[in-house]
Amino acid sequence: MSEKLHETEVKLHIPDLAALADRILAAGGILTAARVFEQNVRYDDEHYRLDKAGSVLRLRQDSRVRLTYKDGERIIGSFGSTRFEAEVEVSDFRTMEIILMCLGYTAIWRYEKYRTTYAFMGCEIVLDEMPFGSFAEIEGEDDQIGAVLHTLGLQDAPRFTASYASLFRMVRERLGLPFGDLTFANFQGIHVPPEAFIG
Repeated sequence: MSEKLHETEVKLHIPDLAALADRILAAGGILTAARVFEQNVRYDDEHYRLDKAGSVLRLRQDSRVRLTYKDGERIIGSFGSTRFEAEVEVSDFRTMEIILMCLGYTAIWRYEKYRTTYAFMGCEIVLDEMPFGSFAEIEGEDDQIGAVLHTLGLQDAPRFTASYASLFRMVRERLGLPFGDLTFANFQGIHVPPEAFIG
């Protein structure tokens, strides 16, 4: 099976994304995609089979529209986790929504972010401004991820292999939030302390 159908990544909580962006560029990183707004919708069947298995069927729109499937089985490495991922670009967000609904899938969760993308030391680094905090994701081979963490001084940054969905569920439970979607409108005026999703 093609290596391109697997992703290895780690997620970090980074309160100051601007400072990290400066470090990436100063160390020789390259900006590959300027800051862009993303809307993401996850789908499942009526029995929530995908969610129960830890799998993801996601439709994303930023400067493009992409449909992604991620398998629930993960292999945990020294620095990141690896799992099967298949993605295809589609021409129209709304039409793809209709196709998914006709196949028996329903939108179960929506989330938003602003994302900026860099290339550095063989890895892709994305800086994500989420409604509940700021994060970086580093994707590459496990040893490359370790080298990036060391070079950028991120060895001690809070590290996650969990998805944004899992982190949101944790935050929602700990803060007693009444809403189900991770949107900027929902989090307006809400302060999320780091301990809400750390530990």
